[in-house]
Amino acid sequence: MEKVWRERLLSGQWFSHLPLSFQDSLLAAARERRLLAGQRLFQRGDAPCGLYAVLDGAIRISAVSEQGKEALLSLVEAPHWFGEICLFDGQPRTHDAYAVGPCTLLNIPQATLLRVLDEQPQYWRHLALLMSHKLRLAFINLEQLSLLPAPARLAHRLLMIAEGYGELDSPRRVLHLPQEQLASMLSLSRQTTNQILKDLQGQGIIGLGYGEIEILDAERLRALAII
Repeated sequence: MEKVWRERLLSGQWFSHLPLSFQDSLLAAARERRLLAGQRLFQRGDAPCGLYAVLDGAIRISAVSEQGKEALLSLVEAPHWFGEICLFDGQPRTHDAYAVGPCTLLNIPQATLLRVLDEQPQYWRHLALLMSHKLRLAFINLEQLSLLPAPARLAHRLLMIAEGYGELDSPRRVLHLPQEQLASMLSLSRQTTNQILKDLQGQGIIGLGYGEIEILDAERLRALAII
């Protein structure tokens, strides 16, 4: 199984750039976990449970207010890793994580990974790089929320998802992303999101299908994202 896991994870930038010895340590400690559609992985306030990698499917990272309103922060797809914050501070989980559909994950338990890091402290730097990459993306998203018009924000987010937020060497052309989820990630209404997507479709920049968005002209979409 480790060979299959490695091949899947090597398609991602973070894992593929790790020292072979650290790759081996992670895979040796890993446990495969399968979730059904809508099944909870963890929720805000849960104790740390280690580092995860998505092998297949997607995980929905979100938060819900006391009034029941949900903020969708991210859809974590293969071959992304997540859950590293709790390794650094040992604090409870900050958000909820649910399987969008059937999902297969790798989990490196917290205690096991901390033992590896105690023995090989130089590996901490690689986990810091994983976390700093996500922090950089969060700052970019906050800046765009304040400064960019909705169409530019939407265009930029589509490109980022297509590129796996910097994890994939070859951008995807078809995104399996319902419009309501995209709207939630951008803090836009579904109506506004639908109108922008329809405009882009009318210009031949994207194509729309049931629960998916196809990028037809990435260069024109990129031009819109930097307005």
